[in-house]
Amino acid sequence: MSREFTTLLVDERPDRVHVQLDRPAVRNAIDQTMIDELHLVCADLEQEPRILILSGTNGVFASGADIAQLRERRAEDALNGINSTLFGRIARLPMPVIAAIDGWALGGGAELAYAADFRIASTTARLGNPETALGIIPAAGALWRLAALIGEPVAKEIILAGRILNASEALAVHLVTEVHESDVLLEAAHALADRIAKQDPLATQLAKEVFHVPAAEHPVADNEAQARLFESDQKFTRMTAFLEGKKR
Repeated sequence: MSREFTTLLVDERPDRVHVQLDRPAVRNAIDQTMIDELHLVCADLEQEPRILILSGTNGVFASGADIAQLRERRAEDALNGINSTLFGRIARLPMPVIAAIDGWALGGGAELAYAADFRIASTTARLGNPETALGIIPAAGALWRLAALIGEPVAKEIILAGRILNASEALAVHLVTEVHESDVLLEAAHALADRIAKQDPLATQLAKEVFHVPAAEHPVADNEAQARLFESDQKFTRMTAFLEGKKR
């Protein structure tokens, strides 16, 4: 990624990209520049699929959308789906996305995390959607992703009654799958990325793609993806290695 970013810190590796949201003066609030820069990251990962790790800086994931900008937006901006378009693009990236949540993940910050395939948290994590207190709704994914992730009752507590989940509560409802101390959170995120990276990349990409197709497209989508994999070199290489390993 031969670009200079002003709101992100980007660490590239052959099998993954680690992106840190970096607007410390406003607790990593998501503004238009950050949206634009994350679109550039997505464009690169669509061309060169790799695992994406998203995290914050200075003990905060993302405190939400930038309220100063949000206050000035009008109906046309809402219809353009500024945040929802980006978060949908992140959710559709070819390889898995890991959100490593330290501290606050509120509003748009929480919705960014909901768009990831995996969410792991620090013991200081706090997740919620307080949008209705500001006279708006969480329109960038929470109104449908959150219920799918944790069920309608708790989702409604968060969205309609302003409940903020701490790390242990988020783990109990499976909104996050791991909780770690803040100083080892990124180590845990990379360990998860290591596990993903050991799998066949094409199989991982197709598994993610088919996982998200509408119910009516199963099992045709499954069979078509499997047919492609049945002809791949990796299938023969990996299965041969497995069989030979069993003989030893």
